[in-house]
Amino acid sequence: MTTSADIDILKTWIEAESPSHDAAAVGRMADIVTAHVCETQIAVERVPGKDGLGDWLILRAGPQTNEPPLLLLSHLDTVHPLGTVQNALPFRAEDDLLYGPGIYDMKGGMYIGIEAFKDVVQRGAANRPIVYLCTPDEEIGSPTSREQITAFGKSAGAVLVTEPARDGGKVVTARKGLGLFNIKVSGRAAHAGMRHADGRSAIAEAARLVLAIEAMTDRLRGITANVGMISGGTAVNTVPEFCSFPVDVRFENPE
Repeated sequence: MTTSADIDILKTWIEAESPSHDAAAVGRMADIVTAHVCETQIAVERVPGKDGLGDWLILRAGPQTNEPPLLLLSHLDTVHPLGTVQNALPFRAEDDLLYGPGIYDMKGGMYIGIEAFKDVVQRGAANRPIVYLCTPDEEIGSPTSREQITAFGKSAGAVLVTEPARDGGKVVTARKGLGLFNIKVSGRAAHAGMRHADGRSAIAEAARLVLAIEAMTDRLRGITANVGMISGGTAVNTVPEFCSFPVDVRFENPE
């Protein structure tokens, strides 16, 4: 049962916005999680971030034996930019539902997982080592934590991830593969009025490429290709010389 204390804590977690590319914001979320377990027998190791991304946490408890540990995974980062909780999606409670940026994926799940971890430790009920990883970069493909996740996973007896359930409460037992690509288009700059014919628009070419790439989506085969951002040009009266956009590709089978 969710208590008012749980809601207050979750409100603090949600309002501590932590977009993946903001290392300081992710670090503040790591601080909050560390403080949340500080009065328990859970040991906390903080791993410094790299490549401009945030720190992450390794929480450990349970008997120190050679038995393969239970591994739990959560991520500290969210997709929402700073300011979302003040503007587009403020934290609120309606009936038995809570709303806010990142509460579903995955701060709500992380809170439940850590509370369960604390309960097992405080009751002395752990019968094997438990390792809990809180990573900083899952929403962008885990570029700095993937190697460690793989290493811990290979040595674990079981792995549980606090990702949310799907529609109807279905438990997630697998995830699609992910491919991230950055497309860069070069054109030729020219004045949009006097020299328009001399220009070659990188944005126009990028627009054609975006349509072609998104047409590769094949939902029956579990393949999606999505362009979620685009950037280009220097001024409204100039034929754009450069344009770039990232592509997110998801797939069920590498083939």
